[in-house]
Amino acid sequence: MTKESRWERSLQQRTAFGAVSEAEQPKVRSERLALTAGGIAALLTGTCCVVPLVLISVGAGGAWLAHLRAFEPYKWIFIGAAVVALAFAWRRIYRPAAECQPGEVCAVPQIKRSYKIGFWAVALLLLFMAGFPYLAPFFY
Repeated sequence: MTKESRWERSLQQRTAFGAVSEAEQPKVRSERLALTAGGIAALLTGTCCVVPLVLISVGAGGAWLAHLRAFEPYKWIFIGAAVVALAFAWRRIYRPAAECQPGEVCAVPQIKRSYKIGFWAVALLLLFMAGFPYLAPFFY
Protein backbone atom coordinates (compact mmCIF):
# COMPACT_ATOMS: atom_id res chain seq x y z
CA MET A 1 0.00 0.00 0.00
CA THR A 2 1.45 3.36 -0.96
CA LYS A 3 1.83 6.33 1.33
CA GLU A 4 -0.67 8.32 -0.69
CA SER A 5 -3.38 5.71 -0.29
CA ARG A 6 -2.69 5.44 3.46
CA TRP A 7 -2.86 9.22 3.72
CA GLU A 8 -6.12 9.31 1.77
CA ARG A 9 -7.61 6.54 3.90
CA SER A 10 -6.54 8.27 7.12
CA LEU A 11 -8.02 11.53 5.88
CA GLN A 12 -11.27 9.77 4.96
CA GLN A 13 -11.45 8.17 8.41
CA ARG A 14 -10.87 11.50 10.14
CA THR A 15 -13.50 13.04 7.89
CA ALA A 16 -15.96 10.31 8.84
CA PHE A 17 -15.40 10.97 12.53
CA GLY A 18 -15.68 14.73 12.14
CA ALA A 19 -11.98 15.50 12.78
CA VAL A 20 -11.51 16.87 9.25
CA SER A 21 -14.22 18.52 7.24
CA GLU A 22 -14.46 18.13 3.46
CA ALA A 23 -13.56 21.81 3.06
CA GLU A 24 -10.46 21.35 5.23
CA GLN A 25 -8.87 18.62 3.06
CA PRO A 26 -7.30 21.04 0.53
CA LYS A 27 -5.87 23.10 3.41
CA VAL A 28 -4.15 20.02 4.87
CA ARG A 29 -2.63 19.21 1.50
CA SER A 30 -1.47 22.80 0.95
CA GLU A 31 0.42 22.84 4.26
CA ARG A 32 2.05 19.50 3.49
CA LEU A 33 2.83 20.55 -0.09
CA ALA A 34 4.46 23.80 1.06
CA LEU A 35 6.67 21.98 3.57
CA THR A 36 7.60 19.33 1.01
CA ALA A 37 8.45 21.93 -1.65
CA GLY A 38 10.53 23.89 0.87
CA GLY A 39 12.40 20.75 1.90
CA ILE A 40 13.17 19.73 -1.66
CA ALA A 41 14.34 23.23 -2.56
CA ALA A 42 16.50 23.31 0.59
CA LEU A 43 18.12 20.01 -0.38
CA LEU A 44 18.73 21.24 -3.92
CA THR A 45 20.39 24.36 -2.48
CA GLY A 46 23.26 22.24 -1.20
CA THR A 47 23.57 19.98 -4.24
CA CYS A 48 26.68 21.76 -5.47
CA CYS A 49 28.56 21.83 -2.19
CA VAL A 50 27.19 19.67 0.62
CA VAL A 51 26.07 16.59 -1.33
CA PRO A 52 29.54 15.83 -2.79
CA LEU A 53 31.08 16.08 0.68
CA VAL A 54 28.47 13.73 2.14
CA LEU A 55 28.83 11.25 -0.72
CA ILE A 56 32.62 11.20 -0.37
CA SER A 57 32.25 10.75 3.39
CA VAL A 58 30.17 7.61 2.93
CA GLY A 59 32.53 6.22 0.28
CA ALA A 60 30.59 7.01 -2.89
CA GLY A 61 33.14 8.92 -4.89
CA GLY A 62 34.22 9.38 -8.42
CA ALA A 63 34.79 11.88 -11.16
CA TRP A 64 31.03 12.26 -11.67
CA LEU A 65 30.83 14.25 -8.43
CA ALA A 66 32.48 17.18 -10.21
CA HIS A 67 29.39 17.46 -12.40
CA LEU A 68 27.31 18.44 -9.35
CA ARG A 69 29.18 21.74 -9.41
CA ALA A 70 26.96 22.66 -12.40
CA PHE A 71 24.11 23.29 -9.92
CA GLU A 72 25.97 26.17 -8.26
CA PRO A 73 24.56 28.96 -10.50
CA TYR A 74 21.04 27.79 -9.59
CA LYS A 75 21.65 27.89 -5.85
CA TRP A 76 19.97 31.27 -5.43
CA ILE A 77 16.91 30.12 -7.38
CA PHE A 78 16.58 27.13 -5.04
CA ILE A 79 17.03 29.38 -2.00
CA GLY A 80 14.32 31.71 -3.31
CA ALA A 81 11.94 28.82 -3.98
CA ALA A 82 12.55 27.43 -0.49
CA VAL A 83 11.97 30.82 1.16
CA VAL A 84 8.70 31.31 -0.76
CA ALA A 85 7.52 27.81 0.15
CA LEU A 86 8.46 28.34 3.80
CA ALA A 87 6.71 31.72 3.86
CA PHE A 88 3.54 30.08 2.57
CA ALA A 89 3.88 27.23 5.08
CA TRP A 90 4.48 29.71 7.91
CA ARG A 91 1.34 31.61 6.95
CA ARG A 92 -0.70 28.39 6.96
CA ILE A 93 0.78 27.00 10.20
CA TYR A 94 1.14 30.15 12.34
CA ARG A 95 -2.03 31.95 11.26
CA PRO A 96 -4.15 33.56 13.97
CA ALA A 97 -6.21 31.16 16.03
CA ALA A 98 -9.40 33.04 15.11
CA GLU A 99 -9.28 31.47 11.62
CA CYS A 100 -9.12 27.96 13.09
CA GLN A 101 -12.60 26.61 13.79
CA PRO A 102 -13.25 23.71 16.19
CA GLY A 103 -13.19 20.42 14.33
CA GLU A 104 -10.66 21.56 11.73
CA VAL A 105 -7.24 19.98 11.40
CA CYS A 106 -5.52 23.07 12.75
CA ALA A 107 -7.42 22.60 16.01
CA VAL A 108 -5.86 19.16 16.63
CA PRO A 109 -2.74 19.78 18.77
CA GLN A 110 -0.78 16.74 17.54
CA ILE A 111 -1.14 17.71 13.89
CA LYS A 112 -0.36 21.35 14.60
CA ARG A 113 2.75 20.38 16.56
CA SER A 114 3.98 18.01 13.83
CA TYR A 115 3.61 20.73 11.19
CA LYS A 116 5.54 23.18 13.39
CA ILE A 117 8.34 20.64 13.92
CA GLY A 118 8.47 19.96 10.19
CA PHE A 119 8.53 23.67 9.43
CA TRP A 120 11.48 24.37 11.72
CA ALA A 121 13.34 21.27 10.52
CA VAL A 122 13.07 22.46 6.92
CA ALA A 123 14.06 26.02 7.94
CA LEU A 124 17.19 24.73 9.71
CA LEU A 125 18.01 22.51 6.73
CA LEU A 126 17.77 25.53 4.44
CA LEU A 127 20.03 27.61 6.72
CA PHE A 128 22.61 24.82 6.84
CA MET A 129 22.57 24.17 3.10
CA ALA A 130 22.72 27.87 2.20
CA GLY A 131 25.38 28.75 4.77
CA PHE A 132 27.67 25.74 4.39
CA PRO A 133 29.71 27.06 1.42
CA TYR A 134 30.52 30.23 3.37
CA LEU A 135 31.40 28.49 6.64
CA ALA A 136 33.32 25.51 5.20
CA PRO A 137 36.60 27.39 4.61
CA PHE A 138 36.89 27.98 8.38
CA PHE A 139 37.15 24.21 8.94
CA TYR A 140 39.93 23.49 6.40
